[in-house]
Formats: sequence, C-alpha cells, structure tokens
Amino acid sequence: MNPDESVNVLGGPLVICGTDPVTGFFRDGMCNTCDADQGSHTVCAVMTAEFLAYSKYVGNDLSTPRPEFGFAGLKPGDPWCLCAGRFLQAADEGCGPDVHLEATHQRALEIVPLEILQKHALTGR
Repeated sequence: MNPDESVNVLGGPLVICGTDPVTGFFRDGMCNTCDADQGSHTVCAVMTAEFLAYSKYVGNDLSTPRPEFGFAGLKPGDPWCLCAGRFLQAADEGCGPDVHLEATHQRALEIVPLEILQKHALTGR
C-alpha cells in the first residue's frame, strides 16, 4: 500500500497534520491516502468539543480512549485526519471543525467542495 502523491487542496505539498496523537490513514501524521482508504481520511481538522459530541452522536466516538487500539481519545484542539464524508456531514449540520488546508489532501476534493473547506479554514478567518 503506497500513498497517493502528497498534494494538498491548494495544489502545494501536503504538510503534517498532527503527531500528538499521531493521525492519518498510514499513522504518519499526515492526511495521506490511497485506494485502500475507503473512508478518505483526508481532511486535517482541529477538534472542537462541539464536533466531538456530534461525531459521537452519529456513531463515531473519537473522544473515548481505546487503549486496546493504542488510542488515547481526542480532545478539543487536537488535529486529526477526518473522513471527508464525515467532515462534509458535520459542516452541513453547522458543526464542522476548523480545517488546516495545507495539511488536507487533494483527494478530499472528490467529496468536499473547496469552498466549504475554505469556509472552515484556520487561516483567513
């Protein structure tokens, strides 16, 4: 399994999303992806209490520690490579988290329009 080319949604090089905790489909700190990544873990988002509560409500509990998987649970402020579809769903519901565009993989654009990502961008707000 080799990652796709590491290009962000702005057309530049993909930068690290987060290493504490380590995120990404490949657990390399980046939102790299490949065809095996069926969830498209490509959106580098900064967790908020509102988003974490929403995600838990819709069935993806990201905040509860799961030591059996080496997962400490996320807290507000943690960067995380979200599934593009989950991000879009949260954005549509009004609780989409902030997005680090330079760390969001270009394949996110197959699911989320750039305008929506830009609306949630950390920079330029």
